[in-house]
Amino acid sequence: MAFGLFKKKQTEKSEIPSVKAGHLNLTVKEVVNETADAISIYFEQPASGNIKYKSGQFFTLIANINGKQERRAYSLCTSPFVDDYPAVTVKRVEGGLMSNHLGDNLKAGDVMEVLEPIGNFTTTFDSNNERHIVLFGGGSGITPLMSIAKSALNQEPKSKVSLIYANRDSDSIIFKSALTQMENDNPERFKVVHVLGEAPPEWKGYKGLLTQDIIKEALDMLPKMEEGQTEFFMCGPGPMMDIVESSLSNLNIPKTQVHKESFTSDAAKKKENEPVSNEIIAREVTVIYDGEEFKYTVEPGETILEKGLDEDIDLPFSCQSGLCTACRGKCVSGKVKMDEDEGLSEAELNEGYVLPCVSHPLTDDVVIEIG
Repeated sequence: MAFGLFKKKQTEKSEIPSVKAGHLNLTVKEVVNETADAISIYFEQPASGNIKYKSGQFFTLIANINGKQERRAYSLCTSPFVDDYPAVTVKRVEGGLMSNHLGDNLKAGDVMEVLEPIGNFTTTFDSNNERHIVLFGGGSGITPLMSIAKSALNQEPKSKVSLIYANRDSDSIIFKSALTQMENDNPERFKVVHVLGEAPPEWKGYKGLLTQDIIKEALDMLPKMEEGQTEFFMCGPGPMMDIVESSLSNLNIPKTQVHKESFTSDAAKKKENEPVSNEIIAREVTVIYDGEEFKYTVEPGETILEKGLDEDIDLPFSCQSGLCTACRGKCVSGKVKMDEDEGLSEAELNEGYVLPCVSHPLTDDVVIEIG
């Protein structure tokens, strides 16, 4: 399916109602095969009005698999300024419950329960901006970057966008034809640099893993802007992003100009390897959500979210690893310890926001307001 890059048409509306606050029932409009193991799922707009989202945000998809509710966060690949219908891209993961369920079963006309879009991996677009947006993607990490690229090209006529995109081979490049079309449509403003782990003999681009040398050489070829006018966005496997972060640090790029989105977390590994703090004991917490107040005791080894779900409290969540922020709440009293805080910005941390899915109470007066 070709992306409608720069013109939105009249959008059909789905008559399926939303289920409850923060949830939507969305009808699948189309399922598009992007590669042999990746699909894009396009949803009808609800009758209540077009879904409001920002480029770089994500949906949480909810499905019943083998009698159990499963939730997974998937980034939106579409632009709210360009595309009529919102879409997420799902890449099959070996042994992955949700990705394989969707790839094997989902079809046009199906209805999915979806949490409203959220996420901090965004930027504000302004027609007066004149900047260079540099995107680093690996595999399915292209998904939120595609959304950002399309919006920037549409909304900021004086800005340039460059994408350094690493993949296993040519056949695994998600959005390959759409990216080529975007380059052809914007020859002076959009550039893609492909890096292939396994490349055919005739391949003229970069080969092998993304390295600091490749990053430096690629950046040297890209458009130059005044100091402070370049922003960097990265999304992909952890090792790839570690290399990108290290490279940008070596080039003295300020951290304020670097934005990162992770699909996986080390929270579980940290939790296993770190000894339990003496401060983490059984403590009662209060969670305020959707107009109700819930009190329950969180034991050592449990998170505030886990215990809440065990108590059959319908709290919002998705990744359960401290990345997606679907469970984000504000700690208005007491103190908690988080196993992972990467999903929150420094400003959010300073304002007292926490992620219950990786939080443990450290005092007896913890009160968290969610939503």
